[in-house]
Amino acid sequence: MRVLFVVSNWPGHWFSMVPLGWALQAAGHEVRVVCAPSQAEPVGRAGLTPLAVLDAPDLAFMARLLNYSAAQGGRWPYRELPPHPVTGHPVASLEEFEPGAWLRDHHEQLIDMAHRSTDAAVAFGRWWRPHLVVHDLLSLEGPLVGRVLGVPALLHLWGPVGPDDRVRGVPLVPLDTSRAFQRYEVGALRRETYEYAIDPCPAGAAPPLTAHRIPVRHVPYNGPGAMPPWLQALPESGASFGRPRVCVVWGTSVSVTFGPGSFAVPKVVKALAELDVEVLLTVTGADRERIGTLPPGVRLLEHTPLHLLLPSCDLVVHHAGGGCAMTGLAAGVPHLMLPCGLDQETIATRIVEAGAGIALPNAIADVPAIRAAARALLGDPSYRATALRLQEEMAAGPHPSALVSRLEDLAADALLVRG
Repeated sequence: MRVLFVVSNWPGHWFSMVPLGWALQAAGHEVRVVCAPSQAEPVGRAGLTPLAVLDAPDLAFMARLLNYSAAQGGRWPYRELPPHPVTGHPVASLEEFEPGAWLRDHHEQLIDMAHRSTDAAVAFGRWWRPHLVVHDLLSLEGPLVGRVLGVPALLHLWGPVGPDDRVRGVPLVPLDTSRAFQRYEVGALRRETYEYAIDPCPAGAAPPLTAHRIPVRHVPYNGPGAMPPWLQALPESGASFGRPRVCVVWGTSVSVTFGPGSFAVPKVVKALAELDVEVLLTVTGADRERIGTLPPGVRLLEHTPLHLLLPSCDLVVHHAGGGCAMTGLAAGVPHLMLPCGLDQETIATRIVEAGAGIALPNAIADVPAIRAAARALLGDPSYRATALRLQEEMAAGPHPSALVSRLEDLAADALLVRG
């Protein structure tokens, strides 16, 4: 069986798909990953075969554009202005950039880019003739190729958020700017277009879905990295030995899209310094330089896969990104979340409503509030009990290798229908 993965140009959106790719390859199936050039290297490092033919705007730029427009509309919660959408640098005034004018000036370029991307994906699909397509939530080309070829196209979620959710009032469905679905005469892309959705979330935190839900166990993949030798000496839980262990995770995407003012790690570290806890701090890139001097009891880590750390922790503090959230759920750890916006707010709400964490809006969370939330999460055993229940729900889902036969059946049934 030939399976075509189609991914958008942000690793966190497709990392949850990697274990399924491994399972398909281990079962003897061929897997190709259609992606943008920016994703070719991370796809290859994940052990999958990339085909870098997609052409799309950088998602960090698009997120900054949305944030800048929100600020001009008076909906920006931070004291610092949002970063410049194009350069990512700080701005002195919102008059330095006009999103509407930029979109008008680059309209034809964006349409041409979408044409090239959708046409390249369809052309490869027609040549390679996959039996099945698997794609992430922001991939337009995945469901398009499935419709054009008449093969099943399965949406693969990256966390507790799906196409039935809305972010700032807008459905989480990609915009078909080149009208590719019309051009190929396969209808239109709406949430009803998604017939199947592979969902790695535990039932207690799963998003609503119009599509037919296909549960799968979440197998964390956080990118390549080595296991530190000292990790084997850590006990399974710091609390078991009288001193809780807290892991603080902050993705580089937050500062890139929301600006340096959204970097909450210094106030988190300050809040935790007055608690009797051990802290594992994971930051990379430019964020490392923003931390400053660390207090005693804080171990700084870089490029350590998160799934190696969290099983030994009693609390994880993060920005409510999909990868952090899902890895924490798989580890059965309570969450303290400081969402900045976009899908992070939805993810944080799901985990809070499930009873496994506390969320504080990043823009207004101060040191006392963070300290109080951490103390509550560490002191109230109900959070840990709920986190462990969600972990059990997640572990009860079929392993990606067990999902392979289900996908084989879907492909075979579609082939019979096509004749």
